Amino acid sequence: MELGKLLYDGKAKQIYETENENEIIMHYKDDATAGNGVKHDQFAGKGILNHTISGIIFDMLEEAGIKTHLIKKLSDTDDLVKKVEIFPLEVIVRNITTGSFCRRTGCQEGLVLEEPIFEISYKNDEYGDPLINEDHAVAMSLCTREEYAKIKASTLKINELLKEFFLSLNLKLVDFKIEFGKTADGEILLADEISPDSCRLWDVNTNKKYDKDVFRQDIGDLIETYKAVLARMENK
Repeated sequence: MELGKLLYDGKAKQIYETENENEIIMHYKDDATAGNGVKHDQFAGKGILNHTISGIIFDMLEEAGIKTHLIKKLSDTDDLVKKVEIFPLEVIVRNITTGSFCRRTGCQEGLVLEEPIFEISYKNDEYGDPLINEDHAVAMSLCTREEYAKIKASTLKINELLKEFFLSLNLKLVDFKIEFGKTADGEILLADEISPDSCRLWDVNTNKKYDKDVFRQDIGDLIETYKAVLARMENK
């Protein structure tokens, strides 16, 4: 399938139109960013790794009843997906304390939470993706209360599925962020990707980090880290 007009060029992906107005092509780039794009680099092969890892996860979630935008894989870096209007929300779940949560609250890193923390932030680089709540989201017309409830319920189910999946790989799902979109007929779907770019993953035995924190914190080789995650998936 040929790429149509470039519709969007983001930090990690490009979106292209197709002949079908309800379908688009999502291309995974080799770029890595951190700190809302302040830190930026390119790593040969990163797009292929994230595309492959996310594809495995989306297939698992689809089999478990989670509706996603994925239609089919087109190449090592490209997917055909349903065209959706992305909610301008970053949806976040925290199972273990770390990162910005600890910086905001002074909470000790590494505490296993009895219940997951569900958060949303306003997806807007200009304002630094600020944390908001349900009332804010509704007041700002980012979603309706019904849509918020559906997104939250789906996200918590996804969390349980991902925790079980990664635990089978001897990895702890520390936290993650995802995005949802709405089709022209109003169906809410999981969109974007799920990969070590968007999840924090720690080894069960050593707490070694297997995610983008190796790039954020300059503590390891990003490509080798992502290859190690994919190897665990393929050897499962």
